[in-house]
Amino acid sequence: MDIDLMLRNWSLTFQYSKQFTQLGCTADLITGLHAEPLTESRLKNLVCDIKPVTMSIKNYVITEVKANMAGYKATDACLNRVRQFYNSRPFVVPAQRVEIWPFPTSATLTKKRTSQNIPLSHVTDFCLLFPKDARATTCFENPCYQNIQRTTCGCNFPDMPMNTLDQQFFQLQLNASNLNLLFEATDEFEDALTTPRNTATRRLNPHTDLTSFSITLQCERNSNGALTFDGLDTQNQNTSVELRGAPIYQGATDSYYNVDTSGKRPPHPILYTVHDTFWLFSPTAGGSCIYDTNHSFDVVIGLLSD
Repeated sequence: MDIDLMLRNWSLTFQYSKQFTQLGCTADLITGLHAEPLTESRLKNLVCDIKPVTMSIKNYVITEVKANMAGYKATDACLNRVRQFYNSRPFVVPAQRVEIWPFPTSATLTKKRTSQNIPLSHVTDFCLLFPKDARATTCFENPCYQNIQRTTCGCNFPDMPMNTLDQQFFQLQLNASNLNLLFEATDEFEDALTTPRNTATRRLNPHTDLTSFSITLQCERNSNGALTFDGLDTQNQNTSVELRGAPIYQGATDSYYNVDTSGKRPPHPILYTVHDTFWLFSPTAGGSCIYDTNHSFDVVIGLLSD
């Protein structure tokens, strides 16, 4: 018997999942299997004994850290030439700052519409996450929404409302994450963007991990085939940021609104704003370092060129 296939096709009374569960959150654990008589013809139904558990870590030790880094080999002569060049010149190291803004309201049975007033300072990207538990930090699922769109500063992002499962949305996310040319997306990331979680009549239990979902919306302008690093900037004045959308399938099969079979509802969606910032290094006065969060890339380069 294919137990995995049977569990994936089970009824709504039990949602079998092979997904990651956030540490500190509650998950269903299968503690036993037993057969119960189903009919007088001696057919039997296989029943799971299920108990909720909360996974936690009391102690851990990091024994090894590895990193695979690709780059260009530089000779000692090249490095010395770079040092000499910057002995009398300032240089810029681009960086990014991420700020977290939870929306004030959660999804309802039929729609999601929420907004907040926040300042925008050279925001290059908006990232949207849809946690199913307030303790979630790395495990986020596709809400399976349609007509989803974010509006701020009189502009819609993206230009047209999107469905979080269609091909256009998938390509948009690959482009926003620079995964459309040299770098390839992982299977988990692709599955999270393309795998439906429900139909009009039933929920679909996942057989792969689908907890790598996020929405990235690029705000930088395209200019002459290259990006102009300006982003959205409101001069530290609050502006409205609105998020709206609706489930593709409403009701009992909505896997985002119905977090579990006990009536649990999702917390507020989260907005991450990504800002351009810069480290300015200068050899003057014995050396200085300034972390600039107030100017765009073009302005910073212009100041150094003067």
